[in-house]
Amino acid sequence: MNSINRPFARIIREIKYAGRDAAAVLGTNARFFKQARGARILLYHGICLRDHTRFNPIFLTRDMFERHLQLYKKYFNVVSLEEFYSGSFSNSRFNVCITFDDGYANNYKYVVPLLEKYELPATFFITAIREAGYYILWNDFLGIVTRYGPPTLTYDKIEYRKDKLGRYASAEDGVTLVEHLKENGFEKKKRMMELLKDRFPFKREDEDYWKQMDENEIRSLSGCRFVTIGSHGYFHNRMDNLQIGEAVEELKQSRRYLENLTGKKIDAFAFPYGNYSRILVEEAKNAGYTKLLAMDFHYPEDEHDPALHERFTVNPFISPNNQMYATITRSYP
Repeated sequence: MNSINRPFARIIREIKYAGRDAAAVLGTNARFFKQARGARILLYHGICLRDHTRFNPIFLTRDMFERHLQLYKKYFNVVSLEEFYSGSFSNSRFNVCITFDDGYANNYKYVVPLLEKYELPATFFITAIREAGYYILWNDFLGIVTRYGPPTLTYDKIEYRKDKLGRYASAEDGVTLVEHLKENGFEKKKRMMELLKDRFPFKREDEDYWKQMDENEIRSLSGCRFVTIGSHGYFHNRMDNLQIGEAVEELKQSRRYLENLTGKKIDAFAFPYGNYSRILVEEAKNAGYTKLLAMDFHYPEDEHDPALHERFTVNPFISPNNQMYATITRSYP
């Protein structure tokens, strides 16, 4: 889409959203929700109290998430991950499965009480970064650096400048620092964190946006009757950019860590960033995972693989009513 058409597309999108919200006020959307059939796995990340875009565009406020749950409870049938894989669906309602990625402490703090309040199940995909001695994921660390950092930053002999979106991008080829680091294993990310940790503030009031669950919280989370825990890798690396032996080790070590911590079988794995390869899918199965979660399928044969399912990422910038429409249709205008 060229730059001339973008403003018109945005205007059309806003008109559609406004029309759907008007339908919610008039009550005419209820019929659409009630008549919808099918099933969808939803992907959430962090939950905070306010200012949900402070460091990244994937958080929701607690109030907004609760409004989602209220609509799900009213119109949808919410199933666990186990029920989704077994096909235990309602024939009279649209079915949704709630999942959370990244293992934020805010999930334990804000999400679990709401699941208990509305008696709805959810699955949390957690890394083993705590075992490695870290309380923050590398990409969240970089988010803080980006938020508070100077206009230019030199790392690994490359000069990065903040672009129009506020991201550090290479002055030479425009590749962002986050994309550069995604292409590498954890050692280079670790070096970045060690180099920059004393230059940027980690404010206590910002903890909801980046702090990982500690081991006691993970244990307590696993004891909630509405919760299933799955693995999200060891270091939150993009798995398809690793050497296959390194990726397999992450698959095995993260599962071992979570099983030792919770005392429960861990058989679900969500690929970080949704990236995978067919060989990774097979290696994950060999490592004991029977439920594999992506975002979008990458290969024609994926839709015939019973272990692999797509997820639909929740949009933090639209109303709960519009999210319901998008969830049913699996599309955003």
